[in-house]
Amino acid sequence: MRLATIRTAAGNRAVRVDLSGEAGGGTAVETGDADLRALLERPDWAERAAAAAGPTHDVAGLDYAPLVPSPEKIICVGLNYRDHVLEMGHDLPEYPTLFAKYAPALVGAYDDIVLPSVSDKVDYEAELVVVIGSSVRHATPEQATAAIAGYSVLNDVSVRDYQNRTSQFLQGKTFEASTPLGPWLVTPDELPEGGWAISTTLDGETMQDSSTAELVFGPVDLIVYLSAIITLNPGDVIATGTPGGVGHARKPPRYLTDGATVVTTVAGVGELRNAARSEKR
Repeated sequence: MRLATIRTAAGNRAVRVDLSGEAGGGTAVETGDADLRALLERPDWAERAAAAAGPTHDVAGLDYAPLVPSPEKIICVGLNYRDHVLEMGHDLPEYPTLFAKYAPALVGAYDDIVLPSVSDKVDYEAELVVVIGSSVRHATPEQATAAIAGYSVLNDVSVRDYQNRTSQFLQGKTFEASTPLGPWLVTPDELPEGGWAISTTLDGETMQDSSTAELVFGPVDLIVYLSAIITLNPGDVIATGTPGGVGHARKPPRYLTDGATVVTTVAGVGELRNAARSEKR
């Protein structure tokens, strides 16, 4: 099952997305909830979504809002792909490297990425996202698995000079209107076991090409670890890190520029397609 938050004339709406055999075809059915977080906060969210029979929309014309427009928490993991850790010159971590984003950083799957006027060192980072579907604290691996509502895609756009100003790099990670999330959540039963291909193309050139099998700490590991710190609640977003190939590590570096098109894909999960646009002040 695929679930999303879309923008309509009446405001945001949670929908079940039923794809057809034709590329870009299918129907989105409203669940009666304002957005995906509101849906997931219902104990019977899966049954409610499966039985949804509200107004329908053509998939081809959907205007995707950020998958979870206002999550309680956006928790991000740095240095969590073996290939990326090595390209950045670090040792594999013993514990997850954690930071956060704030909701104003989020944009929809096809929205513009705003390049801040204060920097010309804005980078791309393809990431697999885990969305929490039930509250969990001090989770066992089994409880962590059961708490996963599904998976989505995030581009952890990073302002590298701000990120590297101090040892705490949140300031480079949460610029406003910088972080695409979506287009939809895919429930675990829709996905095969094992690693999923993850990639970024920039103006048609492949920049990142890896597999989620390269993760140092997988989704279940992260939920176990994070839930020892804080209760994870429905709609919480965990961005699991990016593979090698980021622009900052290239020689010379390759950053986003005005008008560039970035496509971020996790096979079987979804694809973000965004234009980078300079901030207008």
